[in-house]
Amino acid sequence: MNSHTKLAAPKHRVRWLAFAATVALLVAACGSGGSDNTAADCEPGETDGDLAFYNWADYMDEDLLAAFQEETGISVDYTVYDSNEQMLSQVESEAAIYDLVVPSDYMVALMIEEDLLLPLNYDAIPNFSNVGDEWKNPPFDPEHRYHAAYQWGTTGIGMTQEMLETLGGESTWAVIFDADTAAQVPGGISMLDDAPEAVSAALKYLGYSITETIESGDEDAIRQAGELLKATHDRLVKYDSVTYGDDLVNGEVDVSHGWSGGFAQSFSDTEAYDTHVYTIPVQGGVRWVDTMAIPRNADNVCSAHAMINFLLDAENGAALTNFTYYGSPNEAATPYISEEILSDPGIYPPPEVYERLELIPPMGDLSLLVQDMLAEAKS
Repeated sequence: MNSHTKLAAPKHRVRWLAFAATVALLVAACGSGGSDNTAADCEPGETDGDLAFYNWADYMDEDLLAAFQEETGISVDYTVYDSNEQMLSQVESEAAIYDLVVPSDYMVALMIEEDLLLPLNYDAIPNFSNVGDEWKNPPFDPEHRYHAAYQWGTTGIGMTQEMLETLGGESTWAVIFDADTAAQVPGGISMLDDAPEAVSAALKYLGYSITETIESGDEDAIRQAGELLKATHDRLVKYDSVTYGDDLVNGEVDVSHGWSGGFAQSFSDTEAYDTHVYTIPVQGGVRWVDTMAIPRNADNVCSAHAMINFLLDAENGAALTNFTYYGSPNEAATPYISEEILSDPGIYPPPEVYERLELIPPMGDLSLLVQDMLAEAKS
């Protein structure tokens, strides 16, 4: 591992961690509740109580939360998670009651299947019209009843510019999965602590289509991916879904599997674009969209609709992307998004790169097998 001095956490992340620690204490105040099986009868902007919002770590500008609270007069009890599976477990167990969650595409399908989501009342979300057509009626919610797009991005590999040159200027999953290629990495390697993402990366290296593998129920291909993850485990420094970008720029690893915006945040915060790069491997990778959805047992569904509408406002949507460094599905937000972000090919890939990316389809009966593959690799 490189002996680079670890940099201080970026200022907005320090603020974020302090903020998250404070509001995490508030969620205990949420009681158990419930809604009926139909979309809520809410008016645009109507609220019905304080909002319990459960979201990914480092995925919200606290200034937006403050603006929403000032606009509506309600409080936001905000807590964070590191994976779709952690969020699902909390929602299923009712350990706490949340009014708004941010599941990824394939997780929306699973939550619909398990009857965990409330249909949205789009009349209460007039800003939904700002969402681009590409993000409407997707395969994971084909009738578009249960979600509104939040942010989108891709999954690939971050590495040092030096490592990319060692690879001949072309990124490849072999830098993680092939022992001889990985041996050329001067420092460490990390992977996301996320089973669908890890298995999908292994599938792409093995030459499989993620979509075809999952839609055909190809258990043999999933098990091959699992065996590859096992063989890779011993050369990894860690599995991590939060600090992978910072670990890369701090020199703790030289190659890191992760999400586009996480790398872009870290590169921007530390002015590391000259020394580090985010890449989509030649074999392809994952594209995804995170969504806003309301658990069926939510207490304050009108407040949840109000927040969805607030975040889909053009300027608010741009502020979100300017904080997260992920792509915005909000077309109306584009004029307000930083040119640094719009021109970054790691955030908005060119067509020839975008076509190499696949959505992870709803996994259905393969879901447990996919989870088992990462768990076995880590054991």
